[in-house]
Amino acid sequence: MPRAQAQAAAPAAAHQIGTVKSVTGNTILLTDDGGQSYTVTVAEGARVQQIAPGSKDLKTAQTIALSDIAAGDRVLVTGQAGSVANSLTAMRVILMKSMDIASKREAQQADWQRRGSGGIVSAVDGATQTVTMTNRGKKIAVQTSAATVFRRYASDSVQFEDASIGTSSQVQPGDQMRVRGNASADGASIQAEEIVSGAFTNLAGTVASVDAAAGTLTLKDLASKKTYTVKVTAKTNLRALPPSMAEHLAARARGGQAAGAPAGGGQGHPSGATAAGSAGMDLSQMLGRMPAGSLQDLHAGAAVMLVASQSASSSDSLTAVTLLSGVEPILAATPAGSAPMMLSPWNIGGDVPEGGN
Repeated sequence: MPRAQAQAAAPAAAHQIGTVKSVTGNTILLTDDGGQSYTVTVAEGARVQQIAPGSKDLKTAQTIALSDIAAGDRVLVTGQAGSVANSLTAMRVILMKSMDIASKREAQQADWQRRGSGGIVSAVDGATQTVTMTNRGKKIAVQTSAATVFRRYASDSVQFEDASIGTSSQVQPGDQMRVRGNASADGASIQAEEIVSGAFTNLAGTVASVDAAAGTLTLKDLASKKTYTVKVTAKTNLRALPPSMAEHLAARARGGQAAGAPAGGGQGHPSGATAAGSAGMDLSQMLGRMPAGSLQDLHAGAAVMLVASQSASSSDSLTAVTLLSGVEPILAATPAGSAPMMLSPWNIGGDVPEGGN
């Protein structure tokens, strides 16, 4: 057979990364990040190795047995595509143990708590690779470099696992941004190691109507007086503010900083909420302690605050990322025509970036 024909007849090279669902004999069933299942047959003589999460150098890989792989582990398999759809024969399997991944994630979350900050992008200077963000009225110069990792949130999610690797050009004025890195002594600048950004809209207003079956509501925004159609999805973080907490925050909005609000603009935590004026209410850090809400509990006239992404097809159509009900006392305590606060999309307890895994 001519070499060209032999090459054409050879199985196509293939690779896949995902989470192990089961291991039976020499067969691995794994699921990729999109939820698609794959059947992997590990060929006799295949190399099976283990590396630390985030490692990019196979020189540190350790040879292991196939039996060392368990459900929940992450694997990268390379080999040849099988004759059946979503199947392949692996000549190499690279393992990242679930316990190691969990340990790394905990360490990263602690680092985001220790060296993380957030705010609204007010300016981007490509010439100096500087992004200026505003946090509670304070401007912070975020210095980036070729080593800075940029991530971009999905349009309907602020979960870190849904964020994809991005570029510096995606960061635009008006974006909400989180940054991890070393801050200067006065907090006026940060050397960015990692940036996660997204374009989100903050609204506060009253519900005009609810269609629970369609998963939508119409909202009249107090600031712009515009009416929006808001889609509520399975990813929407729905929370209900207890009446006692709402009254407490309303009183603080009228008189000063909320009890328990961290100094320094919420720095040191992956949630970076800010408040208008001197209220200083860090509602996003409280979200995890609030009871879950539901679309069925909302009614015409209810007051809500939300963070949403805008539809590509209509400026009046939004997808809710975070929606907080029970905020009537807070809105009532706010002078007419001014924003009551800005609710950040990031909430306490959310995952942290996985450093490229």
